[in-house]
Amino acid sequence: MSLKLIENKRSFDGEQCKYTHYSEALQCDMTFSIYLPSNKENKEIPLIWWLSGLTCTDDNFSQKSGFQALASKYQVAVMIPDTSPRGEDVADDEAYDLGKGAGFYVNATQSPWAKNYNMYTYITDELSEIASTLVPNFSGKESIMGHSMGGHGALVIGMKNASRFKAISAFAPITNPIQVPWGIKAFSTYLGEDKATWKEWDASELIKETGMPPILISQGTADNFYPEQLEETTFLDNARENKQEVTYKKAEGYDHSYFFISTFLDEHFAFHLKNLK
Repeated sequence: MSLKLIENKRSFDGEQCKYTHYSEALQCDMTFSIYLPSNKENKEIPLIWWLSGLTCTDDNFSQKSGFQALASKYQVAVMIPDTSPRGEDVADDEAYDLGKGAGFYVNATQSPWAKNYNMYTYITDELSEIASTLVPNFSGKESIMGHSMGGHGALVIGMKNASRFKAISAFAPITNPIQVPWGIKAFSTYLGEDKATWKEWDASELIKETGMPPILISQGTADNFYPEQLEETTFLDNARENKQEVTYKKAEGYDHSYFFISTFLDEHFAFHLKNLK
């Protein structure tokens, strides 16, 4: 394994680490961040995954949210992948909502994207194996959360692996990508024009299946992408019809930024730890 530690910062008695490695799934060098709590009492440590949104890297959440105080308080490790493959030889697009920084957490099937844009496999297989070696006294219990495009990723990955993840939460997620501009653009590019194949990457379709983990969603009412990109009606209707445990909360006056995320992050961590225990 080509895993290399490139940064290690002390934070709330734990370690905020950044690693690089060569990804076989993505066929390029990748960077990720992980927070490891102090674990002074030598307890088993669960793992929460955070998936970031469009244009982000692994730095956004680690540097803007202040999550380390909560991860230390709850003694949980937090894994933060990048949002897409990177490198000069990786296919890209001039638009902010496609290409690098906009992997959408799917496995692409269309050329030239299929070579590198396999973020689903990268996270669920390759990076998961790495995470299990880095978390001290790993309990084997995991949950997943994310923001915007990463909220879509958290919902899809969490529901496609419902027996693995104990809880899912999201801030301002794309819940119905096959019906909104961001999702239609990305899916038609990465997955092709056969819309039947899009459904396996759409949370509003996956929520129809039985046995999903409990889900918590927060959405700001002053979000400039709501409701056009983040419309929730289909997702909530399907969840209700299929008796899924979904809590959807609107936050009056909050936007799409990390000010919104940091305000409600404690509530989300408490939700995850309740289910991880």
